[in-house]
Amino acid sequence: MKKVMKMNKTLDILAFGAHADDVEIGMGGTIAKLAAAGKQIGICDLTDADLSSNGTVTLRKQEARKSAEILGVVYRTSLGFPDRGLYMQEEYINKIADVIRTYKPKLVFVPYIVDRHPDHGNCARLVEEAVFSAGIKKYRTPQTNEPHKAANVYFYMINGFHRPDFAVDISEFIEKKLSALQAYESQFVRTDDSFDTPLVNGYIETVEAREKMFGKQVGVTFAEGFKTKVPILLHRDLLGD
Repeated sequence: MKKVMKMNKTLDILAFGAHADDVEIGMGGTIAKLAAAGKQIGICDLTDADLSSNGTVTLRKQEARKSAEILGVVYRTSLGFPDRGLYMQEEYINKIADVIRTYKPKLVFVPYIVDRHPDHGNCARLVEEAVFSAGIKKYRTPQTNEPHKAANVYFYMINGFHRPDFAVDISEFIEKKLSALQAYESQFVRTDDSFDTPLVNGYIETVEAREKMFGKQVGVTFAEGFKTKVPILLHRDLLGD
């Protein structure tokens, strides 16, 4: 799975996840909002989630494509690294750096390092290394050796509820985010064998509740929270004038 919609070569945002659905959980609303504003958004899943308790690799790829289309993502791919095998290896860093150089994102998003699933933190560490390597002129990658430096790397939350460094108002896009998550029926919806009735497993509701809490903290209905290692420079004054 590569191109989802017609796109320009350069991306505004490239979001990485360890598994399909990670990005949607953490920042699906922000992606939908920016895509609606005409921004070019890409998603790169590091694994095919082949160790998932539910679903198959083929099914999960189909669900990932459907979810990306709902959000307005123009590019999605999987690097096919082994699930639960996201360890610091030069081969992985090199391939991630190649994606970054190819699509030249202005911003890169990764999972927040503090998370109960080790793959999420390991994904962040690998991508941070790749972002740095991609900007080194003499660093060699398989497809392109033209260096690219993303402006910043920001962190979205998956399972955690941490105090955000900044938040994005997604009040008008919460339904689109929830629809994108519901596309992963194998993960979030099960069928009762007795009644053949879809039953939501409750995880989506916890994500919605978190975004509502983040929204309350910043005075909107729903928001997604993000972490950053560097201060954010405001290009407008504090009053928004």
